[in-house]
Amino acid sequence: FFGFLFIFHFFFFRDPERTPPAENNLIIAPADGKIIKIKKVREDLYVKDEVQLVSIFMSVFNVHVNRIPISGRVELIKHKKGQFMAAWADKAIEHNEQVIIGIHNDSYGKILFVQIAGLIARRIICNLKEGEQVEKGKRFGLIKYGSRVDLYLPNHILLKVKVGDAVKAGRSIIGEFIA
Repeated sequence: FFGFLFIFHFFFFRDPERTPPAENNLIIAPADGKIIKIKKVREDLYVKDEVQLVSIFMSVFNVHVNRIPISGRVELIKHKKGQFMAAWADKAIEHNEQVIIGIHNDSYGKILFVQIAGLIARRIICNLKEGEQVEKGKRFGLIKYGSRVDLYLPNHILLKVKVGDAVKAGRSIIGEFIA
């Protein structure tokens, strides 16, 4: 039994090296998982505009280390206490515990992403500080045992994913800024 727990723990907390694509105009996945939702929404906390919401669900089988989706300056970090509903549920975005992160890129503007705790995942770790300069692909935290990360992207980003796609943090391209 303890052997199983050791193997599961080792498997769950794995942290493979990942090299992000070099192009500055690309937004990469902040989490391993599956795209479960893409829709237009209004984001009023940081971007303050109509945006494209891209939701990535992380199962217990995914790597749970989160990575920065685009280089820039961290302008917002907000921890919101909440419940622990199933992360794939629509209500999770309103009611679950979360950490909200806003990054400003000098060339492309603002994006917001949110680490959302789930039914089993009750611990969010975010190692960022407001004012910090961050590089695309850098590890910044994790959500333990199944969860979700939502990206709020400006409408002038051409999405490169669709619902059902599997993505890898730090490697998969979510979208591309277009002129």
